[in-house]
Amino acid sequence: MRFNVAQLLKAAPGASREYELDEDITGIDQDLEVSAPLVGKVRFLRLGEGILVTGQLRTRVRMPCRRCLTDVEAPVELHLEEQFRPSIDIISGRPIPLEDGQDEAARTDERHMLDLTEVVRQNLVLALPVSPLCKTDCRGLCPVCGSNLNDGDCGCQRAVEDSRLSILRDL
Repeated sequence: MRFNVAQLLKAAPGASREYELDEDITGIDQDLEVSAPLVGKVRFLRLGEGILVTGQLRTRVRMPCRRCLTDVEAPVELHLEEQFRPSIDIISGRPIPLEDGQDEAARTDERHMLDLTEVVRQNLVLALPVSPLCKTDCRGLCPVCGSNLNDGDCGCQRAVEDSRLSILRDL
């Protein structure tokens, strides 16, 4: 997801460009299993000191259900808003030092290429569902044998008796 923004950096503040994305991001993070392309729109707006990237993107990820651990395909909506600063001055060609607190991922490279990959990865991780469910009435796993209770009752006795309190039963 690399974009050449040299012409936009030469433009006056307020200039903008819009792009439609339909990107395969299956390998964007080793801990994520992305199951659909990243689609949506991004807008690049020229500011006085860089480029503001905004966008609405969506994809789908495969994750385990929090109750029964079966795979669930969950939709993910991303809302991008990130300011990118150039690493090289577009007029003089001189390097621009990294400011305190500025993320290296939010800079253009020496050829004025803006790479959205890391920003999208970070936003994707933050937008993941906290506790995905395969269905709203998922019964989960049996605490005794570990069987998936959505497939049927396992027949285990779930009332675990504490032998230390058995004397009280006779009272």
